[in-house]
Amino acid sequence: MAQIEQMPGNLYNKVSELLRQARSSVVRTVNKTMVLTYSEIGRMIVEEEQFGKERAGYGQQLVDELSKSLMKEFGQGFSSTNIKQMRSFYLIYSKGQTLSDEFNLSWSHYLKLMRIDDDKERRFYEIEAYKNNWSVRELQRQYDSALYTRLVLSRNQEKVRELSEKGLILEKPKDAIKDPYVLEFIGLPEKTYYSENELEQKLIDKLEHFLLELGTGFTFVARQKRITFDDKHFRIDLVFYNRILKCFMLIDLKIGELKHQDIGQMQMYVNYFDREIKLSEENPTIGLILCQNKSEAVVKYTLPENNEQIFASKYQTVLPSKEELKQLIENQ
Repeated sequence: MAQIEQMPGNLYNKVSELLRQARSSVVRTVNKTMVLTYSEIGRMIVEEEQFGKERAGYGQQLVDELSKSLMKEFGQGFSSTNIKQMRSFYLIYSKGQTLSDEFNLSWSHYLKLMRIDDDKERRFYEIEAYKNNWSVRELQRQYDSALYTRLVLSRNQEKVRELSEKGLILEKPKDAIKDPYVLEFIGLPEKTYYSENELEQKLIDKLEHFLLELGTGFTFVARQKRITFDDKHFRIDLVFYNRILKCFMLIDLKIGELKHQDIGQMQMYVNYFDREIKLSEENPTIGLILCQNKSEAVVKYTLPENNEQIFASKYQTVLPSKEELKQLIENQ
């Protein structure tokens, strides 16, 4: 290994990076070819069904017979269930969509996406999975945490339509805010006593998951960031930077009900960062208070009407139930 490290121009690292890129390219090509092939199989089945639709049970019989023949030559991947999924895939995606025309995700991703009935919601998750390189597990987690529904709740109809056409676009601070934030990955039960320090430590321990929940473009900067003036010391729980919005995001964690003093404190932190920390070419700092509960009236009357920097969102430590999701949607 010592000899490799002495190669001119660090040849080993260059070759290794080239091989990693080649492997990624091969995987993408294989995935795309597989999805295109399955889509074509689905198309063939649908067209064949149309010729024999007058016969009862023709479709199921066709699938079963095709499955038996294909499994003999190509293996278990062509069971009746899998062939039905190919048929369903073609029926869903033959309509033509923003990214699905190119089929940039794996077949496993599309199997998850096909279970989403709403076209707009399905397109949103497809675009976001591609843009953010989500694994199948990450896609499932974002769907289970009702990411689309949480974003829809804070947007007007034009912005909702944009979600299904372009995914999440960050143009101003409010675009980066969700309400509520779902922190089920930290492992703290709902309505169990824990301190703000414990909550902060859990988020740091699961920082990769927390960054996924925060959304696109966030990087971690600091925890318990100390700021000092007039011989007084203050500590900001968490500091992040969003490279798309080109600004800092300060996060304060609050257990229990949000108070107007908490908002005033965050305003002070934001003012300090804007005047002492951020560069002239960077955008104004965002302040986010994560709390267990909040009064909309307290937030409304503590902040100025033209506020675009300070936000308060609730958080929950368990995934929302179906009943909670239904209630969220009905209360839009």
